[in-house]
Amino acid sequence: MPAVFLGIRHHSPACARLVADTVRRLRPAYVLVEGPADLNGRLDELTLGHRLPIAVFSHYRDADRTATTWAPLCDYSPEWVALREGRAVGAEVLFVDLPSWHPAFELRANRYADAEARYAEATARLCERFGTGSVDALWDGLFEVAPADGLAERLDAYFDLVRGDADADEGDRAREAYMADWVRAVVAEAGAATVLVVTGGFHTPALRALAARPAEAPGRPALPAPPPGAVSGSYLVPYSFRQLDAFAGYQSGMPSPAYYQQLWEDGPEVAADHLRQSVVARLRGRHHPVSTADLVAAAALTGGLAALRGHPVPARTDVLDGLAGALVKDDLPQPLPWSERAPLAPGSHPVVVEMVAACSGSRTGRLHPDTPAPPLVHDAAARLAAIGATGTRPLTCELTTEEGLAASRTLHRLRVLGVPGRHRTAGPAHGGDPVTSERWEAGPDSGRDAALIEAGAYGATLDEAAATVLAERARTTEPTDTGLAALLFDTVLCGATTLTDRLLTTLTATLARHPDPGALGGVLSTALGLWRHDRVYGTARSPLLASVIDGAVGRILWLVEGAHGRSGTDPARLAALVAVRDALRHAPGLLTVTAEDTTALALRIARDPHTPADLRGAARGLHLTLAPTADPGLTPTADPGLASAALHAAGDPGTLGDWLAGLFALAREEVSADAGDGSLLAAVDSVLADLTDAEFLTALPALRQAFAWFPPRERERIARRLIERRGLRGSARALLRTTADPLHLAAARALEENVTALLDRHGLRSTR
Repeated sequence: MPAVFLGIRHHSPACARLVADTVRRLRPAYVLVEGPADLNGRLDELTLGHRLPIAVFSHYRDADRTATTWAPLCDYSPEWVALREGRAVGAEVLFVDLPSWHPAFELRANRYADAEARYAEATARLCERFGTGSVDALWDGLFEVAPADGLAERLDAYFDLVRGDADADEGDRAREAYMADWVRAVVAEAGAATVLVVTGGFHTPALRALAARPAEAPGRPALPAPPPGAVSGSYLVPYSFRQLDAFAGYQSGMPSPAYYQQLWEDGPEVAADHLRQSVVARLRGRHHPVSTADLVAAAALTGGLAALRGHPVPARTDVLDGLAGALVKDDLPQPLPWSERAPLAPGSHPVVVEMVAACSGSRTGRLHPDTPAPPLVHDAAARLAAIGATGTRPLTCELTTEEGLAASRTLHRLRVLGVPGRHRTAGPAHGGDPVTSERWEAGPDSGRDAALIEAGAYGATLDEAAATVLAERARTTEPTDTGLAALLFDTVLCGATTLTDRLLTTLTATLARHPDPGALGGVLSTALGLWRHDRVYGTARSPLLASVIDGAVGRILWLVEGAHGRSGTDPARLAALVAVRDALRHAPGLLTVTAEDTTALALRIARDPHTPADLRGAARGLHLTLAPTADPGLTPTADPGLASAALHAAGDPGTLGDWLAGLFALAREEVSADAGDGSLLAAVDSVLADLTDAEFLTALPALRQAFAWFPPRERERIARRLIERRGLRGSARALLRTTADPLHLAAARALEENVTALLDRHGLRSTR
């Protein structure tokens, strides 16, 4: 007897009802379902008594590729209904699709990604023919709110049009060939018994044709095996309506899961009423006015739209459009999200935000306690219990003790794995930070179980999983990536000693071709801090750290010497030169370059007019800190004329602040030690006093950025000395704490002076 094919749309209540009715009517001996065939021996896990939604999470990892996929299931998923109803009538239920680790799913995070999204030409023509702007609105009108009579025939016609003559991609062809092998084999086993095949409707036309061909080999198809050395597996995870919603970025099935859950349970009329009530309750709960007149208008618009669109009862988009028309009084900067199934855009109208939230719902699935979990879940639970982190009280880790360090590593491993529940509020920010304790606060742990199950893809224990994730980050991080320093410190914090050595070796090899001095500066600062000060994590005086430090210093100096043009102030680049200065001060024995070489290089950069102003200032500062007596012209208190000449080298007022920013970044203490008449600060004051108002207004933003290198106490000291220099009396602290933005004050003063000049020109200013 040939198989009976039911083409369905994933997460469609109408299709779920059709599947349930068909199974009860036919009472098939076999129900074949689109799902990962490697779960066939574990289908009992799916029926333990979970609270849906849940998902089958699958992972795969080899030396070249890491992949994860999800196959979500909710109460109204046709696949779930096929499993439940098939078992209820005594059928053998089998998943017949390729395992999720297979290359056919390489580019798909969701197993049930809609075929309409991949083959959109036919659906676009259908939307145009029926006068609707989205596939979801088209689907609702044709199936969800339409009469159930003839549903199977309408679905066949729809999916035949969607598939048409389009060529399936390589992944779909592989999946369809495998599913067809299953259909042929089971039909041969069944004899005169009924075989029901429930798959995505896009695949159904192809499966009918493929299953009619002679089998190439007898028996059920073999389960593909992962390549040697690869790691793969599948586990059930809790899922949520938020994750299932297309408005949150999910690329499969129906949007607005809370609405469709209500439609599944009570039908379209009750679902429409419940959606309207939910939106109004949310808006009123947030003190958004919704009057009775608004509700009457929304109901009238909804009914009119449903009639105009030929819907026997209001569909989801009818309700949403009616509410939007009655409640949104302003112009909308972007289309309504349900008109094109787009994620909610930033800055969306508050009414639209609440409407989407009401459609989405807040339901979260829950697994039955007997559900098997990967070993990592049990290892994490044991580790958290051992360090006393299972409750909600804050946890302090003393890093100088063995117990505190172990607790810190456990929590950092959970952090890099993305497991919620604890966040660090205090602790060392880098390897040279003298802080030796950490404080971890308890936070929201929603999704922790799912995150741990998903993290189980990387290893059976916390240390193994964290090391795998960090190794993956190291493998995929490009030499130009600015996250190299964070990766290095995370590796140290997690105690991944072997990986730390491997990462340092990789860093040393890539530094020579790294193009960004700012990113190199982050690596250098982290490595230098760990080399100098670390007694906690065990990396102090590491030869590998020494290689990283030497390579980073040489590369940064080479890059800044070749930098030309105007670029404003680049704080990351200046911080890189600060790290170079610190390396020359505190670890000169590690470096190939010497202080003498660097002072000569700094002097060349400082005198090169083509070098960006911030780098010229930084080079002056670097030269000053390394060789303060080598050139009296660079000694702040030696000669005010030369100090002014050094300022003049900054160029026009637009670059003055950039030059000073570089100087202050490298030699803040040296140039601020004296504010007398011969000091550099006095020279800066004189130059600023000579600027016109327009020039000062131009220079002011960069000047503020330059003086931001001084901490508040030093800025107050400078302000006090400048007040004294003018023979005035007043509070330096009050001078720094203006009631308005200095840029606004300067602009206002310039405007007033322009107005005064204009009045004078026309003889209109009062003589009083």
